[in-house]
Amino acid sequence: MKFINPKVDYAFKKIFGSEQSKEILISFLNAIIYDGEKTIKDLTIVNPFNPGQIISLKETYLDVKAVLIDGSIVIIEMQVARMTAFNKRVAYNLSKAYANQLDKGENYPLLNPAIAVTITDFILFKESDDAINKFVFQEETKKFKCLEKELRLIFVELRKFNKSLSELNSLTDKWIYFLKEAASFD
Repeated sequence: MKFINPKVDYAFKKIFGSEQSKEILISFLNAIIYDGEKTIKDLTIVNPFNPGQIISLKETYLDVKAVLIDGSIVIIEMQVARMTAFNKRVAYNLSKAYANQLDKGENYPLLNPAIAVTITDFILFKESDDAINKFVFQEETKKFKCLEKELRLIFVELRKFNKSLSELNSLTDKWIYFLKEAASFD
């Protein structure tokens, strides 16, 4: 019997987005966002429906959405096929998750950081051989960071990960290997 493919939408949501999988999601996020450090101690898995606060804004559905104990919002998407304007979709969803925190009259200090973790089963960045690429706002020429912790984009490109089972050294390696190879497991 084959293991369910975690790249399939339903399976991904079941593995990472159900209340029973909270510890699994914590382990995964610690591996991907914090390089295996046990930074996240607790989180709440929330409804992944990402409505627009204004009725005319486009509604979107995320694969998984969680709020960390420190209030940070993490949105997670698994994308198997390349699509037009994919990077814009990721930026839109992150911006919406960040902006939807405030209601009319609330003040900006109430905003918590937002992190988008996007896993692709295709090559997204030809400029990098790394399986994980992390982005923050920074000044263009001097490269100093701005809003470093407020808005973060993290991309995991499964096609760039080429380690075998015997070469896995870290929790991060193990999670990426699982996502990439689980469909072939017995």
